[in-house]
Amino acid sequence: MPNYRIIVDLSDFQLYLLDVNRVVRGFPVGIGKMVTKTPTGEYYIINKQPNPGGPFGVLWMGLSKPHYGIHGTNDPSSIGKQTSHGCIRMHNEDVLELAVLVPIHTRVTIRP
Repeated sequence: MPNYRIIVDLSDFQLYLLDVNRVVRGFPVGIGKMVTKTPTGEYYIINKQPNPGGPFGVLWMGLSKPHYGIHGTNDPSSIGKQTSHGCIRMHNEDVLELAVLVPIHTRVTIRP
């Protein structure tokens, strides 16, 4: 059984899925603007909500830092840019793929 964790690398706009210490998959992401930066640190996925509405695309995965999450987007052109209010945006098909693989309580490290 895989032992997944997530690393979000803000410097290269990538979310990496790791099994123990081996990168299994990388996904491009959009991150927070200069004024509303994505917070760095250690967090956990605490919930998953399909079809959350608004700008969150097809899925929301809430982080243990209140009001922050990993989610889809209805604006795919925002991926690879600093455009969010601090959340991590993914292409809808990518966030769906990730959500199937990672359970609640998966560790998420966000690094500068």
